Order: sequence, then structure tokens, then C-alpha cells
Amino acid sequence: MTYVVRFPTVIWSENKKEFVNSSNKASNKYIQQARNTPEAKEWIKKNKDFGRSYHSVSLLHDNNFLDLRNYVGEKALEIMNESGYDMSLYKLLFTEMWVQEFSKKGGGHHNAHVHWNQHVSGFYFLKASDKTSHPVFHDPRTGARATTLHMRKNLEGVWAGHDTFYVKVQPGDLILFPGYVQHEFSVDHGKEPFRFIHFNLQAVPDSVVKNEL
Repeated sequence: MTYVVRFPTVIWSENKKEFVNSSNKASNKYIQQARNTPEAKEWIKKNKDFGRSYHSVSLLHDNNFLDLRNYVGEKALEIMNESGYDMSLYKLLFTEMWVQEFSKKGGGHHNAHVHWNQHVSGFYFLKASDKTSHPVFHDPRTGARATTLHMRKNLEGVWAGHDTFYVKVQPGDLILFPGYVQHEFSVDHGKEPFRFIHFNLQAVPDSVVKNEL
């Protein structure tokens, strides 16, 4: 039988190592600040730096990340245009950008979640390997997930039946995806450092942006 593909979920990725060294250097102080909060210190004291993710404050106003931010913004705009949206009516703006690092002793992870009302979300990996945590994406189609069946072991050539998708990442990997796609991070085993930058972008109507100016 012939078939058509509709309602696809697209996840974009590329390796862009140019920003790794500068972003690692610039993010060191933010991770240190996150580890030095009273709450984090208490956690480390009780749990020996196991099972936690250290989040920075916003990076949006730090020009050390400006080149990375500009590049991500360009790629996100390309994605929106390629997806068919009339971006002449909108400004694609960063709403959030932060760096995070998992506990040195392992156990760091993130449960499945989405980023509501964010049109493009993404990660830029600074410290990662085959031995670290990795992102896992879930099929966003609620109807499809409600009728999930057990999959056979050999899925060679199968592309339409998966309900999860994971990516083993390396430093410099950039991943962009629609904010409505549910995602999580697998449990890290603490064998190697795991650090990445997370960001969200939202398409805001031009009229709203102009009224704010």
C-alpha cells in the first residue's frame, strides 16, 4: 500500500565544537555558585554529591555566551521557517538560557517534562560522553501513546512505531526540538562529568514586541 507521512516530530542535531571551550570556561563560575548555595551545600553534606543537578541563574545577559546565543537563534529561526511558519509576523526570542551539571558521584537525572508555550527548546553539551547521562525523547502524540503495544526486538527498518528516542551525546552536540516534546535525562553514573546548556525560544507576535519597545 502507498502511504503519506503526516504530523511528524522532528528533532534537529549537529556537532558544533566551536563554542565548547569558551562556554565551559564562562560557565565554571555559574556551576560553582550553584554548588555553593546553602541548599546545595546541605545536600552535598548529606548525600556526598550524589543524585543532584546544579542549575545556574540565567545566562541571557552574559555576553560570554553571545556567539553561542546568536548561532542557536539563527538555527532556531531556520527551523521555524522550514516548518512553514510565517516568521515575518513574529520575533523569535530567547526566554530562558542556563547551564547545569549533574552530581560528580552520579545519580543526577531529570524526569520527563515539557516546556509549555516554547516553540523551540534545546541543549548544547559541554561535558559528555558514552558513559554519561543522555537525553530521552518521548512520542508527543497522546493518542498514539494511549494505544502503545510491545515492540519486537528486531526493529531494523522500523521508523514509525517507536515511542521513545535517545541520543548519546558528545561535547559540541547541539540538539533542537519543539518545546511540546516530552523529554528526560537518564540517570548519570558519575563516571565522567556531564554539563550542558539548556535554552528555550518563543515566537512572539511583532505587534507585542513593538508595544514593549
